[in-house]
Amino acid sequence: QVQLVESGGGLVRPGGSLSLSCAASGSTLSTHYMGWYRQAPGKERELVAESTMGGSTKYADSVKGRFTISRDNAVNMAYLQMNSLKTEDTAVYYCAARAPTGPMYWGQGTQVTVSE
Repeated sequence: QVQLVESGGGLVRPGGSLSLSCAASGSTLSTHYMGWYRQAPGKERELVAESTMGGSTKYADSVKGRFTISRDNAVNMAYLQMNSLKTEDTAVYYCAARAPTGPMYWGQGTQVTVSE
């Protein structure tokens, strides 16, 4: 099993930046797909960014050029750098991890609020 704990959420003004962190335990991140998802009130959970074991990344169109996913397998951490934040980025952000043949594991989520 993989345990995931997100941190770094908070309140920020439009145009600002936040950096989210995801600490993993119970397994080695290098053997897992990693993703950041978000869920806004009244909406379905959606993929924001993902990082494969091979190192490739993929982003939702809405965050391309503003968000960057990264991972440090040596310390079992994943990150999401969010720049030029918009009000529509307000959501609970979740870290997720999955081994090639295993289930998806989720963190508890961290709230990001972009508001004046």
